[in-house]
Amino acid sequence: MNKKLLYLETFGCQMNVHDSEQMATLLSGEGYVLTDDAKKADLILINTCSIRDKAEQKAFSELGRMKVLKEEKPHLIIGFCGCLAQHLGAKVYSRASYVDLVCGTHNICNLPKMVAAVEKEKKKITQIGFLPEISSLGIFAPPPAGSFCAFVSIMQGCDNYCAYCVVPYLRGPEISRQPDDILHEIEKLTQNGVKEVTLLGQNVNSYGKNLETGAHLVSLIKKINEIEGIERIRFTTSHPKDLSGELMECFACVPKLCEHIHLPVQSGSDRILKSMNRGYSSDDYLQKVERLRNICPQISITSDIIVGFPGETPKDYQETIDMMEKIRFDAVFSFKYSERKGTAACKLSGQVPEAEKSRRLKELQSLQDRHTQEKNSTLAGSIQEVLVEGRSKNSAQDMSGRTRSWKIVNFPGGPELAGKLVNVGIIRGYLHSLRGEVQS
Repeated sequence: MNKKLLYLETFGCQMNVHDSEQMATLLSGEGYVLTDDAKKADLILINTCSIRDKAEQKAFSELGRMKVLKEEKPHLIIGFCGCLAQHLGAKVYSRASYVDLVCGTHNICNLPKMVAAVEKEKKKITQIGFLPEISSLGIFAPPPAGSFCAFVSIMQGCDNYCAYCVVPYLRGPEISRQPDDILHEIEKLTQNGVKEVTLLGQNVNSYGKNLETGAHLVSLIKKINEIEGIERIRFTTSHPKDLSGELMECFACVPKLCEHIHLPVQSGSDRILKSMNRGYSSDDYLQKVERLRNICPQISITSDIIVGFPGETPKDYQETIDMMEKIRFDAVFSFKYSERKGTAACKLSGQVPEAEKSRRLKELQSLQDRHTQEKNSTLAGSIQEVLVEGRSKNSAQDMSGRTRSWKIVNFPGGPELAGKLVNVGIIRGYLHSLRGEVQS
């Protein structure tokens, strides 16, 4: 089989990264080998995200750069995949006529046939239909060579219909994988050197809701905890309304479950939370944070916040700031509200001016930077378990890894430490990382 080169550009979240790993695995069976040079590629796939306008613009900007490559190499195949492909379908061709195929979120499994059809028939192919079962969820895609951490999709889709979110429209309803299939995949990952797995789902807390077996996230985590070779377990993304007491207790009783949870709050205003259709109040959220910290005092809590949601008054915004002061998150991913066509929020009045959204976001991010710096600084003098992932991006003399609480640590060391769990004494906490030394 002749080797052909695949260039894969990924936008968006961890779930998109894993989707891209699965795309590469599928196409390797057709003779495609990954390249990091788009100019050398025979096939280019742009795997897109549509959660915010900025992600959409980035994807089309990258796609625009591919036009010249297509002109220079007519046989080059260009594919547009993921959430934005699902949203736009054949409309992609009107914006970029040089695209050859459009592949939606349920159709990753069909990519090899789609590419082969383009090669043979020289015509555009679009597949964006939702399927009752998503075959691609079960594709075994080992992470890149030398990786010790892997993503495992345990479900896809969402049934919540938050007012601002396009996920239910682009990923479809919640579909959970059978637990035995997940466990088998993780066992195979350990044979590839993986020591840490992150369980993925748009609403991972509701895993198992559509399964007749009675499986749920708690039972799955406990079974993964028994797999030899797996040292760490994580899961994302959690919805606060579905965070059960039983799941919270896992942070105290499941040894391999890392002490970190990403729990998007989105707003500290009850009025805005109701308008967002989030299904919980600010007090509900605060109570769950308090319970998490009582169960596991060392837990790291990160979150998402949207500023400038339609109707957000200065009072609503201040309530978000007040909540941040009460909770003091370890980190927050914050964004300006971005209108997504087809969502309920599009019909809401009271749009916040762009300049005001920018002002609020800048202020909020400045506050969170202060909280993050304070959190990281308190770790100086502590001993942290770190899974060494490889060379530091900052220095050729340093190695890098993450604590169980998801914080990056850089420290002097050699490549023989890669893949090992080591105890690191923290010397100093910075805004985005920690500095340490391996303890003998």
